[in-house]
Order: sequence, then C-alpha cells, then structure tokens
Amino acid sequence: MGGLNVYFVLVVLFLSCGAVMAMKENDRIIKENNCETITGLPCVLEAFMSIFETRSISNKCCGELVVLGKVCHSALVKRTLENPLFKDLSTTTIIAKSIQTLNNYLALIDSPSLST
Repeated sequence: MGGLNVYFVLVVLFLSCGAVMAMKENDRIIKENNCETITGLPCVLEAFMSIFETRSISNKCCGELVVLGKVCHSALVKRTLENPLFKDLSTTTIIAKSIQTLNNYLALIDSPSLST
C-alpha cells in the first residue's frame, strides 16, 4: 500500500511539473495535444502501475488510455523518465514496456469479449 502512495505522489508531481519545467519537446507535445486533460488520475495511476510494476489495468481505464493515444502516452512516459526520481531506471526498457502496455490496451479494446 505504501508503494501506491509513492506512485500517487510521483504522478501528482509528474502532472504538475509541466508548469515549472522549461518547455521541452515532450512538454510541447503534451500541451499541444491536451494530454493531461484526456484521462483521469485514477487511470493514469493504473497505467503507471502496469508499466512500472507489471500490474493489471481495468477495462474502463484501458479504454480511456486508448483514447489518450500513442502520441500522448509516449510523451507522458518520456517526460516522467526525465524526472530525477527515475534516473536509475532503464529508459529503453521502460519505453519498450510502455509501448507493449499500450499495444495490450489496444488488443483488449479490439477483443470481441469487450464489445458485447
């Protein structure tokens, strides 16, 4: 449970740091595409837990994150990895895992069992 609180704080920091940080490419993409307003914080938390801790994600959040799209998903993950708190993580591994996670969301949404 403590781990969830840490991730919650990190996500809140992540969502609020855009106003303080200098405008970078990922920030520009996020701002231009309104990425931070597309999905709610609970689904952002589920997505990050699924990427960073290999947890499952609900069908509801899966749908929201598919609407978020690849461009926003990628920019948000990359901006998170710019945070010094994540400096010890393998950027390449996390980005690959985030792409795999998004592809899993897309496959779940396309699944006939969810459309009935």
